[in-house]
Amino acid sequence: MSSAHFFALLLCACVLVSGTTAANQNDTGDPARPAEVRIGALFTFDSVIGKAVMPAIELAVAHVNADPSILRGTNLSVLMQDTNCSGFVGTIEALQLLAKDVVAVLGPQSSAVAHVICHAVNELHVPLISFAATDPTLSSLEYPYFVRATQSDYYQMGAIASIISQYQWKQVIAIYVDDDYGRGGITALGDLLAKRKCKIAYKAKLPPGAANTTIENILMQVNEMESRVYVIHVNPDSGLNVFSAAKSLGMMSSGYVWIATDWLSAVIDSSVHGNPDVMELTQGVLVLRQHVADSEIRKATFSKRNNLTRNGSAYSMRAYDSVWLVAHAVERFLSEGNAISFSADPSLLAKKGSNLQLDSLRIFNNGNKLLEKVWSVNFSGVSGPIQFTLDRNLIYPAYDILNVGGTGLRTVGYWSNFSGLSVVAPENLNSSALNFSTNNVQLCSVIWPGQISEKPRGWVFSYHGKPMRIGVPLRTSYKEFVMQDNGADGVKGFAVDVFKAAISLLPYPVSCDFILFGDGLKNPSYSDLVQKVSENYFDAAIGDIAIVTNRTRLVDFTQPYIESGLIIVAPAREIESNAWAFLKPFTFQMWCVLGVIFLFVGAVVWVLEHRTNTEFRGPPRQQIMTVCWFSFSTMFFAHRENTVSALGRFVLLIWLFVVLIINSSYTASLTSLLTVQELTSGIQGLDNLISSSSAIGYQVGSFSRNYLVNELNIAESRLVPLNSPSDYARALELGSGNGGVAAIIDELPYVDIFLSKYCKFKTVGQVFTKSGWGFAFPRDSPLAEDLSTAILTLSENGNLQRIHDEWLSGTECSADNNGAASNSLSLSSFWGLFLICGLACLLALVIFFLRIFCQYSRYSNQVEVQIPEPQIVNRPARLTTIKSLISFVDKKEEEVKNALKKRPNGSQHPTIGDSQHPNIGSTATEDQSTLPT
Repeated sequence: MSSAHFFALLLCACVLVSGTTAANQNDTGDPARPAEVRIGALFTFDSVIGKAVMPAIELAVAHVNADPSILRGTNLSVLMQDTNCSGFVGTIEALQLLAKDVVAVLGPQSSAVAHVICHAVNELHVPLISFAATDPTLSSLEYPYFVRATQSDYYQMGAIASIISQYQWKQVIAIYVDDDYGRGGITALGDLLAKRKCKIAYKAKLPPGAANTTIENILMQVNEMESRVYVIHVNPDSGLNVFSAAKSLGMMSSGYVWIATDWLSAVIDSSVHGNPDVMELTQGVLVLRQHVADSEIRKATFSKRNNLTRNGSAYSMRAYDSVWLVAHAVERFLSEGNAISFSADPSLLAKKGSNLQLDSLRIFNNGNKLLEKVWSVNFSGVSGPIQFTLDRNLIYPAYDILNVGGTGLRTVGYWSNFSGLSVVAPENLNSSALNFSTNNVQLCSVIWPGQISEKPRGWVFSYHGKPMRIGVPLRTSYKEFVMQDNGADGVKGFAVDVFKAAISLLPYPVSCDFILFGDGLKNPSYSDLVQKVSENYFDAAIGDIAIVTNRTRLVDFTQPYIESGLIIVAPAREIESNAWAFLKPFTFQMWCVLGVIFLFVGAVVWVLEHRTNTEFRGPPRQQIMTVCWFSFSTMFFAHRENTVSALGRFVLLIWLFVVLIINSSYTASLTSLLTVQELTSGIQGLDNLISSSSAIGYQVGSFSRNYLVNELNIAESRLVPLNSPSDYARALELGSGNGGVAAIIDELPYVDIFLSKYCKFKTVGQVFTKSGWGFAFPRDSPLAEDLSTAILTLSENGNLQRIHDEWLSGTECSADNNGAASNSLSLSSFWGLFLICGLACLLALVIFFLRIFCQYSRYSNQVEVQIPEPQIVNRPARLTTIKSLISFVDKKEEEVKNALKKRPNGSQHPTIGDSQHPNIGSTATEDQSTLPT
């Protein structure tokens, strides 16, 4: 309230104020203890809270005066004033009370009255200790003499925000009384919900003292909205009218969620034996109540006063503790020698010529010192520990979370500012192990309105039979995704079928009207379509809508139903096969290795067959020709030489298998080269395209234009808008210098369809943006989340792929073109085969030479024994030289075996050179180099 308004009320009130004198206290500031200390109390006697706090205050004053340990020799008296539930009357009553020289004022219960009175107590230095004013804004520095002896609604709204987050509701509707109490609490709720990524979808304001018809009209408007989670923050005396109207409108049935602040618990607690009408109206409602722990002092204080409060009303206990709070502060104030004295306010005395008795309002001289004692008080009351934090709030704020069911309240959990939600009472929790996360907290089961135990979804369609307006782009190209139709829906296509299939999986019916967006002459702007959704012109938009950053700032998208991204399409020219095409199946390195390995295998077979196979014997020239012929004839399986040795056949078997693989690969590669035309393009990639000055095409309405300009910094003059696949093909064929484009950048699904129809073009490089297509909904729409789940279900059960194949199965020539450039087969494709063949040859040669060495050893020993000792004159060298070994290897296998069969006493000596040198061995004087050792 402005100062002008306050002083206007002050002047009106002073007309009614009569002069008073300070009782039992002189104006000279005598420091002696006074015989009586006056405090005031402001509340509405006939209200729900007033009926509870009046006996509590009277009881507290009696207990203080009966306690000899406090206010020794001083009697505490309380002056009560009835505010009559009126801000104007409450203000006048407060001024009359302040004129009676009270050292503190208890109350008021109304936050609206507290805002006005705070200006008066600031001026007169009288502490205002409220047991019921919960508006969070009263804790501002503007009101230094306001002391809140109850919990601030900031904490209560924190508890409600935790509950909403726990049940994963994203939007709520706030129903509140439009005064300081209601506005302050709901403002705090909005801030706390925003921290949890939730929000208040609508604020339904009730005028103070609203008539039933007004409440019904407001609730009917609320019922037309999407959210079904209601937070009701009203006054206790008229709050039940809201539930009465809601019940008559059918809003207390299943599917609705009602969360009431602690006003409702005050109403229920004040009802004698639980008013059946109250319980009937509020079945299934979640209620908050300020948490008060069971304690001995509480039981001792209220055990004999059941008419004072039922179930320990929080407000009555706060009022009781407020009296003791003042008593403790006054005791410390007087103990330090401070005097209770009042003096005239100079600013009021300066009003010359006024007929108002302004001098009756006097300043409490040591009010600031008493206020300091109030802030430093620390004792245990019936409501718990009474101690203030640095931000002037009571310590350990906590609330009970109750559920109205049957004929009473059932506790389903607790909330405190240091532990969050819990099913354990706050005083039993270890404050050192703080847990502000509600994700893992489970409250006890709740019976919701309609007697259901399953958590309500929290929202419904707000159309009540009116179909949703679904915006659909009116495409002029790539109509496989979405097109106009003469059927009942007016549209069809891949995106439409996916949307219908997803809608059919939802657990609730959704009625839709598909509205075409665009002029039909060119593809519409998809950004404009998304903008229409954000402006609530459309309730949703479906189609081939790419999920990009600037659009996600406006709307919510579902899970992508198809992958997308930008890719380059470029023209290609055909390369005809030439006279040397038969060499292309293998690389040059491969051809060289093949030649070497052919000769190597031929040589190995010749070595293995030379001693046993006459076809591999003869003059050196003939043998070289045999090796070459045998090597290369095996490639065509046309070798005429037979292999007789086991090792030779083993090597030939492995080699023929290798040749079979090589022939098959060569044939397949050559066939591909001769039947498929290779496509090439002058565009090497995205960087090459950006650095050039060539024209680039893009699809009308696509986000690709903004991406090229804003992200890739391509000049707009280089961009050419294209509308249809035929425009694509014509522009690519013309080329950049002839009025066409050098390349087109478009989204992958469009490109796939284009290349399936135009096989003369190809993609260049990889997809350079990763995105997808989804359906757009307004911000925080719960339908977007449910449809995302449905799309994932379609993907998992295979229906999404089935719809894709039904609409987007092209000729697939693009796949052939893009993979047409066959690479020549290299050595890396066959090194495994060559390794096996080489190992087989090496193994055969090792076995062969081991056998040779064994034969050679036996043969040489036998020859040495058969030569007579006298004849060994001038003995030739033993057959240990390479020449001797080669000669032995060159000998026929049959001759060696025959020689080994002869006895040492035979008439003929076997010699190494019998078959080639008939004279060797006849005399001892002949060539000794040919004799065996």
